[in-house]
Amino acid sequence: MHFSFTPPRQVKIGDAAAFAGTTPRAIRHYHQIGLLPEPERGGDGRRRYGHDDMIRLLWIRRVAETGIRLDDVRAAFDETWDIEENLGRLEESLTAQEADIRRQRLAVQRLRAVGSPLGLLSDLVSDRLRHLPPGSLRPSDLDALMVTERIFGGVAAAVQASTFIVLATDPELRAEEDRLDAAEAALDDGVEPDDPRVEELALRRHAHHQALVRAIEAAGLDAAEEELFDMDDEEHVREMSAVTALTKMPYDFSPARMRCIERTAQLLAES
Repeated sequence: MHFSFTPPRQVKIGDAAAFAGTTPRAIRHYHQIGLLPEPERGGDGRRRYGHDDMIRLLWIRRVAETGIRLDDVRAAFDETWDIEENLGRLEESLTAQEADIRRQRLAVQRLRAVGSPLGLLSDLVSDRLRHLPPGSLRPSDLDALMVTERIFGGVAAAVQASTFIVLATDPELRAEEDRLDAAEAALDDGVEPDDPRVEELALRRHAHHQALVRAIEAAGLDAAEEELFDMDDEEHVREMSAVTALTKMPYDFSPARMRCIERTAQLLAES
């Protein structure tokens, strides 16, 4: 049996896309950016792609699959391509992508081991808190850790985790924390910054902080904190300084509440 086949002289965009392993939309984009010359249209108004068009399209796809930018692909066809420079840039990009993939895999592993939302925090934080009973951490605790991570990094949040470990395991300290939070929330815009309640609450908050520190030391958590301070926080590379970040995190605090926070900070600094 004799097999006879005559290849087409030209093909439509759908056939060209199927052969090259791409899509008609991508081919149209190549036309728009001048990467692939747009062929003449046939009598039905549709583009027709010939042998030379297909050869160029195949090379475009092969170069693009390496991850090289389309602008650089065009330069390659124009023979103005500095291949060493572009390959160096591509290698840097791939290295960054590999680091991102590694971080994503670690995040997935944490989520499987710890669960959400604790597993969404850095491993430094989740490792310190994973031994706590389910439900002992409050959503507000995790919120605070997330904000600390964003502003100061994972090491700072891991150190802060000591406070939430103590609160989760000491009912009296947790109860006092709740009372202080409620009292601070009551310092609304109807309370003046020089109201005596502001100073009283700052003194109580300072005393409570001192009690937390003693509990952290009694539990031996301060030793773990010392080790954390010696670590490099590679997981959270901050895009802005802590000072800048602080100015971008909104809190709807009244002047009286802000004064209470400032006064507490003064008392802590003095002690």
